[in-house]
Amino acid sequence: MSNNQADAELQEFLAIEQQKAQLTSQMHRLADVCWDTCMTDKLRDKMDGRSEACISNCVERFIDVSLAITGRFQQMLQRSMQQ
Repeated sequence: MSNNQADAELQEFLAIEQQKAQLTSQMHRLADVCWDTCMTDKLRDKMDGRSEACISNCVERFIDVSLAITGRFQQMLQRSMQQ
């Protein structure tokens, strides 16, 4: 294996690991935001229906926004590659 191939593989590995770390960070941030938003009452053994629905809605909105942003970046990338 040449040095260029090894460097390329290392760069790809590092990029993938960085993406994993960013995803993990986003998931922790999502959990914190949704928890702080939805869990206003004292903690109980079980979540009530209202809190559960709130967290579900919060997560769904986060996913919707993330997909919309990702789609927009893909469009911008495709346009820049066509120029």
